[in-house]
Amino acid sequence: MQSYTIGQAARLLGVSPDTARRWADAGRVATHRDEAGRRLIDGKDLAAFSVELARGDSPDEDTPYTSARNAFPGIVTAIKLGDVAAQVEIQAGPHRLVSLLTREAVEELGLEVGVEATARVKSTNVHIDRV
Repeated sequence: MQSYTIGQAARLLGVSPDTARRWADAGRVATHRDEAGRRLIDGKDLAAFSVELARGDSPDEDTPYTSARNAFPGIVTAIKLGDVAAQVEIQAGPHRLVSLLTREAVEELGLEVGVEATARVKSTNVHIDRV
């Protein structure tokens, strides 16, 4: 399972590292320490927390509502696999993006819930890059 530092989590959530640290200190998202003593957040915990924030379940309103050049870095929050096709959901700050792609592409990219990915939007198409 992929884990994220406080700084990486902050970037994926669209907040400052100080805000992410305060949320962790308040117990809003679970952390653990690595061998170097850095606080880490498990990918699945971060995915669930990002969905909670996007729903507005949070009283904290300092999440920015911006995007840059149609690239939405975020975290995979859900995957529905069919025999040939797949649906991938990414929470990028306050934005929930859904992309339909082949099952083969999901497997080649190694996408799973909790993995960092970037959704790229062009016209009506959403492309996903594994980070």
